[in-house]
Amino acid sequence: MFKGLKPIIYGGREVWPVIEGGKGVSATNHASSGAWAAAGGIGTVSAVNADSYDENGNVVPQIYHGRTRGDRHQELIRYAIDGGVEQVRRAYEIAGGQGAININVLWEMGGAQPILHGILEQTRGMVAGVTCGAGMPYKLSEIAAQYNVNYLPIVSSARAFRALWKRAYHKYADLMAAVVYEDPWLAGGHNGLSNAEDPRVPQDPYPRVAALRETMRAEGVSESVQIVMAGGVWYLRDWENWIDNPELGAISFQFGTRPLLTQESPIPQGWKDELTKIAPGDVLLHKFSPTGFYSSAVRNPFLRSLEARSQRQIPFSTEMAGEHTAQLDCGVKGKNFWVTPTDLQHARRWDAQGFTTALKTPDNTLVFCTPEERAEIRKDQTDCMGCLSHCAFSAWKDHDNFSTGYLADPRSFCIQKALQNIAHGEDVDKNLMFAGHAAYNFGTDPFYSNGFVPTVKQLVDRILTGD
Repeated sequence: MFKGLKPIIYGGREVWPVIEGGKGVSATNHASSGAWAAAGGIGTVSAVNADSYDENGNVVPQIYHGRTRGDRHQELIRYAIDGGVEQVRRAYEIAGGQGAININVLWEMGGAQPILHGILEQTRGMVAGVTCGAGMPYKLSEIAAQYNVNYLPIVSSARAFRALWKRAYHKYADLMAAVVYEDPWLAGGHNGLSNAEDPRVPQDPYPRVAALRETMRAEGVSESVQIVMAGGVWYLRDWENWIDNPELGAISFQFGTRPLLTQESPIPQGWKDELTKIAPGDVLLHKFSPTGFYSSAVRNPFLRSLEARSQRQIPFSTEMAGEHTAQLDCGVKGKNFWVTPTDLQHARRWDAQGFTTALKTPDNTLVFCTPEERAEIRKDQTDCMGCLSHCAFSAWKDHDNFSTGYLADPRSFCIQKALQNIAHGEDVDKNLMFAGHAAYNFGTDPFYSNGFVPTVKQLVDRILTGD
């Protein structure tokens, strides 16, 4: 018999300690988050380039007219603020005074701070808290305090939390409602793996969360501050030993992947259909994201093409040196490309297969691609609108001289384009499809048998039973 969760007080009212994970670029919006709050939980509006609407209720396409990246970046900030405000207002109305509404931002998204200010300024009294990860958001607490909202930092280790607490969060301890532990091996989207952790060797989340609580206690953090387990959570019955566990303290659970397959979920039907086909191992922890972070996504043809592109890669020198004794005679113009004799044979084979053009990477390697791929890469790099604070793909940086100082990396991709496309109905095989590693449960969980798609209320009720 599942012993169940108990309600907590958050945002001035009693709510279930189950949180909808915020999934950026329109994968969660007002419909899903408002319904989650109306069901008594904590709904999360994604404030990452959210949709806004025209007078007829149609989504406003985020088209950029600026001639420079800096100009387009300012357009992106305006789109993001308008969309975030609109989504919060609609979610708050749907919630009808039940549950709570959070917003989620990525610290490493371009313009994160002005976007946060712009949304919170115009939604006073509607937002209960801000969740924020993908980086080290030192200023999150300070910004939250200006608008008297809670903040919920997302971390993947006790060490990361300690650094944030000592640098900034201890000054605003009363507004820290929770610390979200996002497991780097289980969660979908961007993950906080450190250089000391092996992406191929998952660690048990329990001792990591226990260490987080131990660190919080050592720093004097109130026992009322929840730890939110995020990543890999499907059946609460699998986590029963975490509930009312004195070692872990107050615990909540975040669901990022499960809410994708609901009636209110805004993702297109093609994406929903693909979710039911995912098998164990189909979600890949990869490092193709232009953020530089590891991230988890469905290993669809889009991701496989990035894997294949990186495999068609050879190191080079601009002069004969060491093992680089063969002059490259395909894929590049000029004679100043020297490779090993073995790699010369690889390059010639790729050239014969149609991968006839080679692009330099920041690591003094060449990747071979088709002319069509090269044209798309170059166009996407040229069209960059600065959606990240640092973008490896386009070499954009959102401050100082607006350049990372590195060569743009053709092994990556335009993440804004890929996520906007899939969220708004483009081919799911040709774009990035984020998902957590437990997504295979859509195909095995009897709740979804015979093609059943629940409402958010039905899903929350089901989750609370332990199933």
